[in-house]
Amino acid sequence: MDALVVAVVLTVVVVAVSGLSRKYALQAPIALVVVGLVLALVPGFPVIVLEPELVLIGVLPPLLYVAALETSVPAFRLNLRPILLLAVGLVLFTAVAVGLVVHALLPSVPLAICLAFGAVVAPPDAVAATAVARRIGLPRRLVTILEGESLLNDATALVLFRVAVAVALGLAVGPLAIGQQVLVAAGGGIAVGALGAVTAAFLHRRTTDPLLDNSISLLTPFAVTVVAESIHASAVVAVVVAGLYLGHRMPTLMSAASRLQMGAFWRMITFMLEGLVFLLVGLNLREVLAALDTPVAQVVGLTIAVLVTVVATRFAWMYPATFLVRLLPRVRRRGTGLDFPGATVLAWAGMRGVVTLATALALPATLAGGETYPRALFVWLAFAVIVGTLVLQGMTLPLVARMLRVQGDDRTADILAEAQTQQHASRAARERLEARAGAAPPDVVDKLRSLTELRANTIWERLGGERETPSAAYVRLRREMLEAERDVFRSARDAGRIPEDVLVRAQRDMDLEESMLERME
Repeated sequence: MDALVVAVVLTVVVVAVSGLSRKYALQAPIALVVVGLVLALVPGFPVIVLEPELVLIGVLPPLLYVAALETSVPAFRLNLRPILLLAVGLVLFTAVAVGLVVHALLPSVPLAICLAFGAVVAPPDAVAATAVARRIGLPRRLVTILEGESLLNDATALVLFRVAVAVALGLAVGPLAIGQQVLVAAGGGIAVGALGAVTAAFLHRRTTDPLLDNSISLLTPFAVTVVAESIHASAVVAVVVAGLYLGHRMPTLMSAASRLQMGAFWRMITFMLEGLVFLLVGLNLREVLAALDTPVAQVVGLTIAVLVTVVATRFAWMYPATFLVRLLPRVRRRGTGLDFPGATVLAWAGMRGVVTLATALALPATLAGGETYPRALFVWLAFAVIVGTLVLQGMTLPLVARMLRVQGDDRTADILAEAQTQQHASRAARERLEARAGAAPPDVVDKLRSLTELRANTIWERLGGERETPSAAYVRLRREMLEAERDVFRSARDAGRIPEDVLVRAQRDMDLEESMLERME
C-alpha cells in the first residue's frame, strides 16, 4: 500500500509540474529535476532508491523505442556521419578524457575504474536535449542529429563500461576479447533488433484489433531487450533497430484506428516515463549525499573538474568533427554540412540524464582482490554532472541559440511543400474516385470530390493573409454545431430516451470528426 501511495504522489507531482511548466513556458525536465531536489530535502518525504536494472531494462527501452519510431529513417541516413561521430567517437573521447582527469586527481584509484566512470558520464541523455531542442524550435537537421546521437550513444557507453569494469575486477580482457565483446554487442543487437522488427511487423499485418496492435507495440521493446540481454548483445541497438524499421513501415503495417490509438497511447506513456525519470534524478539527492564521506573541498574540486571536462570535451570534439572532415573529398562533395552556429548549439546540447545515474549505481562495490575505491564519490560526481548540465546547459540553450541567431526551419517552405504534395495526393484521390465510382449515387461522388478539394485548399490557405480563411470559418462553425449535437444527445441520455451505449457511440463519431477539424487548423 505504501508503494502505491508513493507512486500516486510521484505521478501527481509529475503532472502538476509538467502542467505548470507548459503554462509558464518552462523546460519541464529541468523543472522536474529541481522539484525532485527540493522534495529530497523535505523531512519525511519517502526515500526513493533508483534501481539500475529498472532504468536500463524497464524505462530506457520504451523511451528509445518511441524515439526510434518517430525518427525519420531518410533523415537519419542522411546525417549518419555526424550521428556516428557523436554517438561513438565523442562518447569514447569523453570517457577517456574524464577517466584520465579523475585518475590524475585520484592517483590511488585504478585507471580502469576511472575509465568506467568516464563511460558513465559520457553519453548525453536520450530525452533532455531533444525535448529542449524541439521546444525552442531548433532546425530540423539539428534535432535529427541530437535524436540520432541519443539513440546510439548509450550502446557505446554501456559496452565501454562493461569492458572497463571487467578490467577493474581483474578479469582477463585482451584486444581479442574486447573486439569479440564489441562484435557481439553491436552485431548481436542489430540481429536481434532485425528479428524483433520482422516478427512484430508480421504480427501487426495480421492484426486488425487496435487493442492487440497496441499490446504488440508495447511488448516489442521489452521482448527485444530480453532476447538481447540473454545473449549479451546490446539491448539499446536492438531496440533502436526495431523502432527505426517499424516506424518507417508503420503506414503499411497498421490500420488507421490502430495508428491513432497507438499514437495516443505512446504519447501518454512517454509523458509519464520522461517525467518520472527526471523527478527520480532529483529525488536521489538524499541517498547520494548520505553515502558520501569524502572531504568537502575534494568533492568540490573533483565536481568542478569533471563537469568542466564533460562540457569542454564536447566542444573540443565538435569543431574538428564538423570542419576538419570537410578536407576529405567525399565529404566535401556531399555538401557544406553544419555551420559554426549549428555546431556550437550541438556542442552546448550535452545534457546528461537518468541513464548516467543508473549506470553509476551499477558500479561495483569493490575491485579486484577486494580493493576499495570511493564509489560513493563517483556516484555523487555522476549526479552532479546530470544536475549541472541540465540546469546550466538546459536553461541557457535557448539563449545560446538566440545569440547565435540559429533560426528554425522555414515554416512557409514547409507549408508550400505540404500543399504541393497534398495537391498531387488530391489528384490521385480524384482519379481513384472516378475509376471506382461506378454506379455510386452522384451526390455521394460530388460530396467526396468536394471533400478532396477542401483538404487541398486548406493547406494553401495557410499561405494567405486573410483574417479568417474559409477553412477556419468552417472549423469554427462546425465545432459549434458539434457542441449543439452533443448537448442534445446528453439531454436525451439524461431523460432516458436513449441508452448509454447510444450516447457513447455518437460521442465517439463526433470526437473523431472534431479531431479531423484540428488537423485543418
